[in-house]
Amino acid sequence: MLRAVAGLGAVAGLGAVAGLGAVAGLGAVAGLGAVALGAGPAFAQAPAPVAPPSTITTPPRDFSPGGAPTTYFTDPDILSVDPVFDGYAQPNSAIQRLWTGALWAEGPAWNAQGRYLVWSDIPNNRQLRWLEDDGHVSVMRQPSNNSNGNSFDFQGRQLSCEHLMRRVVRYELDGSVTVLAAAFDGKRLNSPNDVVAHPDGSYWFTDPPYGGQLYEGAPDAPGGPSNANRRLNPKLGQPAGIGEWRRELPTNCYRIDPSGRIDLVVTESQVPDPNGLCFSPDFKKLYVASTGKGPGDQGPGGKGDIHVFDVGADNKLSNGKQFTDCMVDRVKCGPDGLRCDVDGNLWASSNAGRSVGYSGVTVWNPEGKLIGRIRLPEICGNVCFGGPKRNRLFMAASQSIYAVYVNTQGAGPG
Repeated sequence: MLRAVAGLGAVAGLGAVAGLGAVAGLGAVAGLGAVALGAGPAFAQAPAPVAPPSTITTPPRDFSPGGAPTTYFTDPDILSVDPVFDGYAQPNSAIQRLWTGALWAEGPAWNAQGRYLVWSDIPNNRQLRWLEDDGHVSVMRQPSNNSNGNSFDFQGRQLSCEHLMRRVVRYELDGSVTVLAAAFDGKRLNSPNDVVAHPDGSYWFTDPPYGGQLYEGAPDAPGGPSNANRRLNPKLGQPAGIGEWRRELPTNCYRIDPSGRIDLVVTESQVPDPNGLCFSPDFKKLYVASTGKGPGDQGPGGKGDIHVFDVGADNKLSNGKQFTDCMVDRVKCGPDGLRCDVDGNLWASSNAGRSVGYSGVTVWNPEGKLIGRIRLPEICGNVCFGGPKRNRLFMAASQSIYAVYVNTQGAGPG
């Protein structure tokens, strides 16, 4: 089986080459799609759809500590789609699985002062922490109210989006908890998903409906959109008071002003089912991922793409447009969590479902062009940059946490 084609790197557009199987490091030949070797007439007609590779590396890679080495100067699962990505892939750095054991890992965030990674295990209702000094993993908070997205603000305080309580909270430096947002216009939020800090002291967050289900939070009260048939009992296994809310708001994005005022910044009509979000390094652009249809959605739901907006000095958004449709080799690499590096490239987690070999991370330049990919053996839900130099990419992928050193730094706090 051929692993890589020396000197070619990744060439944009080719799904699979008949007779070669999955070629690690080879993306596509622009404009050709799938090419059947030796079949001349195939070039004169529209290519037939091809299935993506059935494995990530061949033979399948063992990510466990006892697995055989796979990295000979470059990791076979870090793919340069554009030669510019060669400058961001760190030579002699291998993808590592740091830990496994979650039901659904989400919301990784790096605490620079404490030198630890925190993330959510949503169905297990807990937050976990990985210590950079010795790799120890322990439960940090349980219960976590089915927290999803986490981040740290410019003062080093942790922000968390709680599915169960349908709110955004901040963990203060003295150990107390402040509720930042629980309602808008007198109506309860759906299930805040991701939150990011702005230098002006504001916080921006998304509010899709994914927490309105048994697995990651609590369904609506009987008759609500995610419990329309009234068969589910949202109070089972929950503290008193849970299970009495129902979805009342569209899936929007909001800004929490330092005064406490909550402003609507992106509507459902602009970005349905918003999920991950992040600012560009200069905070002049806001990226928002639109993920799949959520519980209780009456319309088509998310589009599986990423949108970008200009951020004005008055915090008003304008010029909203699709940044990328997240299609790679005709495979939908559904986005979730987002982070920018200091050069403005967007690193997006990828959920390609059963299209094994396309889940992981996609990397896009500021113009929306795919420049690189990181392939993981599990669906990736979210990413963040961390490590003492902020040059390590942490990836929360289904049951596990992965990491790889890169030749750039993440922008903004964790």
